[in-house]
Amino acid sequence: MKTIFATLALALAAAAPATAMTTNGAAQTKIERYAPDVDVDALSNPQIASILNVIDSGDSHSDRRALVRSLVRQYQ
Repeated sequence: MKTIFATLALALAAAAPATAMTTNGAAQTKIERYAPDVDVDALSNPQIASILNVIDSGDSHSDRRALVRSLVRQYQ
């Protein structure tokens, strides 16, 4: 559980660079791979950035998927 919160904190701290380098369509595609039912249009730019940072982290696929889904539930 500590790892998830540490990853979330790191993701939020580095949120701006991911948004600057990713288009909305590319972001939507990446996010939907981990959380297929998400409405990306309803998310703010900082929320999208934090999710993308989790996706681009070095954690395992299952850890990233779980954290992305958790963030999406919190944001919507």
